[in-house]
Amino acid sequence: MARANKLNHQIWDIAWPAILSNLSIPILGLVDTAILGHLGTTQYLGAVAIGGAILSFLYWGFSFLRMGTTGLVAKAIGAGNRMDALQVLAQSTLLALAIALLVILLHPMWLDAGLAIMSVSEPLGALANSYASIRIYSAPAVLTTYACIGWFIGNRNTRWPLLIVVTTNFCNIGLDFLLIVGLQMASDGAALATVISEYLGCALAFFGVWRNLPARPNSQFYKALRSWQAYGSLLTSSRHLFVRTSCLLFSFAFFTAMGEKLGPNILAANTILMQLIMLGAYGLDGFAYAAEALTGNRIGAKDLRGFYKTVKHCGAWCAGTAVLVSLTFLILHLPLFKVLTDLSEVHQLLLKYHWWLIALPILAAPSYLLDGIFIGTAETRYMMYTMLFSTACIYLPAWYLTNHWGNHGLWLAFVLFNIARGLSLQMCYWQLSRKDLWLRPA
Repeated sequence: MARANKLNHQIWDIAWPAILSNLSIPILGLVDTAILGHLGTTQYLGAVAIGGAILSFLYWGFSFLRMGTTGLVAKAIGAGNRMDALQVLAQSTLLALAIALLVILLHPMWLDAGLAIMSVSEPLGALANSYASIRIYSAPAVLTTYACIGWFIGNRNTRWPLLIVVTTNFCNIGLDFLLIVGLQMASDGAALATVISEYLGCALAFFGVWRNLPARPNSQFYKALRSWQAYGSLLTSSRHLFVRTSCLLFSFAFFTAMGEKLGPNILAANTILMQLIMLGAYGLDGFAYAAEALTGNRIGAKDLRGFYKTVKHCGAWCAGTAVLVSLTFLILHLPLFKVLTDLSEVHQLLLKYHWWLIALPILAAPSYLLDGIFIGTAETRYMMYTMLFSTACIYLPAWYLTNHWGNHGLWLAFVLFNIARGLSLQMCYWQLSRKDLWLRPA
């Protein structure tokens, strides 16, 4: 019993700061939505939805800089190699800066391609282009912050990520009111507010790393940074996670694009529902972060019994939280909708589709937790394979077969996609457990 209580304490010690920091992310989106949703037209809200989807596809496509760093750092810490963990952070940071430079140089090309793929109407496309063209200059800050946060989580320290994310997002909210409402910059103001805030967050992240350095790096440390061979594990994990995350973000971008084809009011309603869903998902991800750090530590220490115990306890907390989130949406969806928009057409659509909001937290929770387990153990190839399967074999065929149902068909395809993610990862987990393969080199 004492060991179980200690493990639960460890889980919550990681999870609660992660939950709070994650919740501040969709709160920022909800504030953007609430401010832009009261400007008298859906055009600005749609521009942020489209431009944000393209940037999410880009930035979160590189979130392997966070996830890959977490898994490798967690295993190194579990094995007692703190300097190896710091080396992973340095490698990930250098990789982040190289990618950011490339992203900025090529942004006119990929931005035009993204808008063309989403087939956005001309007035909405111009606003979305302007929004994304401003936000792209935060790429170095965003990507290097990913690496720092991954290092902190792998070290079982989620308090610094909490400070970084909350500071960034509340600065962003304050700047939103100044630039959108005060200076009447609309969607461009939302973009500029985000850029300024993300550089402030990046500076805070580097300060946090400096405060928590395990030791002064030696000559061997710097030599490894100049050798491409030393990047092998990070690059392999990054490749798997890049494909996985690209598929995930494609699913969100596709959802947004298909909603736009159903009309601006449907797009606005879906944007609000998705913001609320992400609010619940980010809360559940707190236990996924705990699973990343603790399972990675146990595998690094070659403690298989502790690994299975950690999975069991994280799973129980995640399941209970998912039920609580769905009950909260069931009880509070009406006042939430009233706060987020005063457009009567959008409000009616929210009431029509709100059951998807209530169902998704419970149905998607297994995929969130299993993502954390596979990230922490650096078994990232299974995440890539299952995401490819869920996208190509479940999501797109389901949408094609149900698109005559309109927005209900779109939501059904998205729900089935999330269920498939969880079930396919669960099958991989069972296979690795049955064949006793968790302690092999990933």
